[in-house]
Amino acid sequence: MEKAKTLFFISPRRVEIRETPLPRLKEDEALVETVFSAVSAGTEMLVYRGQFPPLKDARDAVSGNLKYPLEYGYACVGRVKEIGGRVDRSLRGKLVFAFHSHASSFIIQPSSLLHIPEFISPESACFLPNMETAVNLVQDGAPLLGERVLVLGQGVVGLLTASLLNEFPLESLVAVDGFELRRKALEIDGQKPKVKSIPQYDLRPSAFDPFDLTFELTGSPSALNDAIEQTAFSGRIVIGSWYGEKRAEINLGGKFHRSRIKLIASQVSAISPELSGRWDKSRRFDVAWKALERIKPAKWITHRFPIEEADKAYRLLDENPQDTIQVIFDYSI
Repeated sequence: MEKAKTLFFISPRRVEIRETPLPRLKEDEALVETVFSAVSAGTEMLVYRGQFPPLKDARDAVSGNLKYPLEYGYACVGRVKEIGGRVDRSLRGKLVFAFHSHASSFIIQPSSLLHIPEFISPESACFLPNMETAVNLVQDGAPLLGERVLVLGQGVVGLLTASLLNEFPLESLVAVDGFELRRKALEIDGQKPKVKSIPQYDLRPSAFDPFDLTFELTGSPSALNDAIEQTAFSGRIVIGSWYGEKRAEINLGGKFHRSRIKLIASQVSAISPELSGRWDKSRRFDVAWKALERIKPAKWITHRFPIEEADKAYRLLDENPQDTIQVIFDYSI
């Protein structure tokens, strides 16, 4: 029986790689050998640190409650090795993307696979979930011509969101992050984009005109206070972070009370009701693939680990996040 190397989160800050037997391939299934899988420095690190609530409606790569031990992850790029008798023969050998947990191989329904366009590298394809998230964030924020926009957080989702916003005719675009490596990530071949990247301490109330639109993508709930402070009267704050069980005191008793600021909860699993009559997941994926072609985010991969060294990868993200942008598992190492 063929086996896969599968990553399990065992308890807070403890992971294991186990050999798990693959079930017999059914007539309507495909066997995929993983080439790369990307580690999420946001949601996945909440799982690693034990900061996630026991969600009963978890739908991304986990069935049932989020509780240890569990498999997790949602960004696998692989090649179809075998197919069942009722599967289209042309699928064999294709490079595909799957929202699947970290594993060296897996069996899946072909309908759950996304074909990677020829113009996208396998490394850039690892960024598809985060790019879809960034597209969703920008659509929820709906930036207008000439607006002033602020992006709090320049992790992968923040960088992708800022990159998309950089294509808009905005009056100004400011991005904030505490890590120098991430603040410089939008520079390409020494040329600065329109976005102005600054450290947290430069975000003073008097330093900028109030922003019409703010994106909170830090993963830190206390950053909502900065968002509220910097956002103009009747402006919008798009909250894309998942805080898990992290808590912070939010100042809603001062400026916010009369500000008419709109707080928008944005999560990629659903399309905004205002758009759902015209948009579906397929259309949004098409936009995300084309954005990946333009932005080429593989340049932000800072570390590659074999799956056997997963513990080192998570310790790096946990203890020295300032040295990382995107960490991936490379199954050819």
